[in-house]
Amino acid sequence: MATQFARAYEKGIDSQPRKTSIVASLVRDRYVADAVVILENTPRRAAKAVLKAVESANANLLNNTKATIDPKTVRISRISVTSGTRMRRYKPASRGRALPFEKISSNIFVEVAGEEKAKKKEEKK
Repeated sequence: MATQFARAYEKGIDSQPRKTSIVASLVRDRYVADAVVILENTPRRAAKAVLKAVESANANLLNNTKATIDPKTVRISRISVTSGTRMRRYKPASRGRALPFEKISSNIFVEVAGEEKAKKKEEKK
């Protein structure tokens, strides 16, 4: 039985990478079924984006590989959060000034691994 890998990227998530990586660390090195339950019950805004990335990687593995994968063996092998693009914005201040601030986004990378189903050998009669 060989191990198959699939990956998914979510880019431009409107959440800071530090906050998103806290949610990503909850599901690192877990089975996908367990990770989905954890993320659905996590009361953080970034959990929705991480859940979407995990489900996307799982669907890529189950649908896009030529081998038949056992869904019970699918694990999150790698998950990482990096900083995305920063949008520079300004907030009006007193005396006609403008104070700059940045809207920070994050990118989520998920790689899942699953085992192929064992093929049953046909018995000759």
